[in-house]
Amino acid sequence: MAETHHFDVKNLFSVKDWICVVTGGGTGIGLMATQALAANGAKVYITGRRVEALENAAKHHNPEFSSGGSIIPLGPCDVRKKSDLEKIVTELREQRGEKHINLLVCNAGVAGPKAEPEEEDAEDLKKKLWENENVEDWQDTFETDVTSVYFTTVAFLPLLQASMEPKGPLERFTSSVITISSMSGLMRHAQGHFAYNTAKGATVHLSKLMSSEFLQTGIRVNSIAPGYFPSEMTVKSSDDRQKSHMPQEKIEEKGHVPAMRGGRDEEMGMLVLFLAKNSYVNGEIIAIDGGVLNVVSGR
Repeated sequence: MAETHHFDVKNLFSVKDWICVVTGGGTGIGLMATQALAANGAKVYITGRRVEALENAAKHHNPEFSSGGSIIPLGPCDVRKKSDLEKIVTELREQRGEKHINLLVCNAGVAGPKAEPEEEDAEDLKKKLWENENVEDWQDTFETDVTSVYFTTVAFLPLLQASMEPKGPLERFTSSVITISSMSGLMRHAQGHFAYNTAKGATVHLSKLMSSEFLQTGIRVNSIAPGYFPSEMTVKSSDDRQKSHMPQEKIEEKGHVPAMRGGRDEEMGMLVLFLAKNSYVNGEIIAIDGGVLNVVSGR
C-alpha cells in the first residue's frame, strides 16, 4: 500500500543507477530518449554508425547537474549486422564490465524511398511508382526498420534478464525494451512512403509478437509510435549539438495535426520514462502524435 511520499516524482520516474542502451542515440528521438534517461540518473550507452555524431552528442548533452547519469558513446555499430551487435554486447560485458542492462531502446531507422501516389490514371501511377522506387530500397528499409529491431532485441536478451532483482514472488518485468515505431505504421495514408509505412507497421506487429513470445524471460516490450518530432529523418539535418529544428510551417502544411505544432523533446522524454519505469505496462503501442490519428484514418 503506497504512502503519499511514494508518489514523489523522483520515486516514480528516477532511473538512478540504471544501465541503458539506445541505438541511433546520437540524434533525433534516440537523443531525446538518451537525455531523459541520463537526466534522471541512468548510465546511457549510445550506438550508431557515425562515431562523430555519437561523440558530439555525448560532449554537448551529458548532464551538467548532479543526476548521477551519463552518456557514453559505444560503437560504431551497424544494427543491420549481427557481428556488430555481438561486438557491442561483448564490449559492454568485457571492456565496460557491465553485467546487465535495464533498458534497451531500439531507435535506429531510415525513411526509405518516397513517391506520392497522386495520379488518377493507372498507367501514370504505375510509371511514377515503378520508376521512383526499387526493390533494393524496400529491402534496405525493412532491414533497418524491422529486421534490425528483432536481432538487436535478441542480442541483448541475456543482459536484460540479468538485471531483474525480484522484490517478491510476483515481481517480474522490471527490465524492458522500447521500440520506436511510428504513427505511420498505424495509418492508412501512405504519405508517399509505402516502404517506410509498411515497415513501421511491421515494427508495430513485431513489438507485439516479442512482448508475448518473450514473456517467459520476464522482459517487457512496448513501442512508441511518434508523430512529427524534430529529427534528421523529418527535417534532413541537425545542428552542431546534434539537434534538429522542426519549422512551424512544415506542420501547418500537413493540415492534419490538431495540436498545430511538432512534438517537443521533453514530451518524448516523458513517455520514455513512463514506459521504462511502469512495469505493469507490457505489449502496448503508444502513439504520441499531437492527435494526428484522430484525423487520419488508421486504427
